[in-house]
Order: sequence, then C-alpha cells, then structure tokens
Amino acid sequence: MPDEQHPQHRVGARPSAVVSSVRAHADEAARIIGRQLDVLDLGGGTGGVAVPLAEDGHRVTVVDPSPDALAALSRRAREAGIHDNLTSVQGDGDSLDSVLSGGRFDLVCCHGALEFVDDPAETLRAISDALRPGGTLSLHVAGRLAVVFAKAIAGEFAQARAALVDPDGRWGRSDPLPRRFDLDRLEDLLSGAGLTVVQVRGANILGHLVPASLVDSDADRAALAELDELLVAGPGRDFLRTLGNGLHLIARRD
Repeated sequence: MPDEQHPQHRVGARPSAVVSSVRAHADEAARIIGRQLDVLDLGGGTGGVAVPLAEDGHRVTVVDPSPDALAALSRRAREAGIHDNLTSVQGDGDSLDSVLSGGRFDLVCCHGALEFVDDPAETLRAISDALRPGGTLSLHVAGRLAVVFAKAIAGEFAQARAALVDPDGRWGRSDPLPRRFDLDRLEDLLSGAGLTVVQVRGANILGHLVPASLVDSDADRAALAELDELLVAGPGRDFLRTLGNGLHLIARRD
C-alpha cells in the first residue's frame, strides 16, 4: 500500500493539485469549526500529504504498513520541526480498528491506498467509523477509463479491452494494480459506508497520455495542469473528470 512498496503507482498517487486541494479543504474546515483538525492519513508513506498538513498546524496521524516509510517520515518531521504535530502508527486499511484504538478524526486522507486493501467496502466503513459526525474523507484512487485510453493510444487494444471489461479494471495478469475504479462504483461504496460525495475532480487527465520526453520542466507540468482545469471548467464537460488517471473525491460522513 505505501509508495515504497508500489513504486509503479507512485507517480500518480499524490499530484500537487490534490495536495493543494486537501490543504485548502482542511483550512476551510478549521475556520468553520474554530480549531485545527485531527487528521488521519491512511497509507501516508513518507508524508507527501501529512507533512504539508502538519506544517499548516493540523494534528496528523499516519498509518502505514512500512516501517521504513514511517522512519523516513519521522526524520522528515524532525527536520521540519513539526514532530509534535505528527504521530505514526504501523498498520494498514485492513486493520484500522486495532491500530486506532477508538480515535476520531475531522479528516481522513486515503490516497493511493484503496486499490491495495483486501476489502475496499470494509475499509471505507472503518474510515467512516473513524470520522466525527460531519467529518470528511479525501479519497484519491486510480481511474479505470484512463488506462483504457492510454492502452488504446499505445496500440495495445487487447489490454485496453481487458481493462474496460474486467471487474477490477485490470489490463492483464501482469498489471501492477490490484484494482481501479469507476466513479459509479466509488459512489456506491461510499454511500454504503454512510458517506456522501460532495466533490469530484479528475486528476492528471492529460498528463498520463503525453510522452514523458515532452514533459521535462515545471512549466510543462504547470501547462498540463492548467489544461486539466480548463477541460472540466466549461459547460457540459463534467464527464471528462472520469478520464483522469486519478479520481479525487471529497465525501462527508452523514
């Protein structure tokens, strides 16, 4: 589940636009409730989400199965002077009840982790139980349709078809991801866990289709990010968000 165990998923797991969106959401929630948030980062690895949130003053608990990742996170937190705002716990999405000991949170971040748990529905129910009433989940997962388009553009038509019809969105036996998600399936899973979707964004809609050799600067990456925003900004284009290499949802506990 952590980045270190699944490097093939690392590139798209936590794009900067997603981190920025989560920070903005957390700051707005803190303003409304009048205090900094208690945050759970599930599968947080070395702190790509947790460290920025802790730097903003929120209290973050990172749950990750990799002791190496947690050790790197601790070093990073000490160097940044935010160790008082960060707690690390070894565990994963399949053992939340045992590792959290009844803790309740205002925000749970589950980015690049739901693809790897044994039972996504059970993990989402455990996340819902860990949230305070009115608390929110930031969920970032791999999108099915993105890999269908990428495979088709590359001329790998059999793999594109497999990813489209496979229940888990996998393109074959050697696919490194255990599953990918459609928006409809995500909404059903979240509803079953007592969570209501309040925001959906497509992440990296175009970037994964552009050859890496053509994206070799921050300016190129910024231009692609701007194109992603423009793609979904116009009337009638909301459906394009489902083509994102990642799907980012914010859901509230009922």
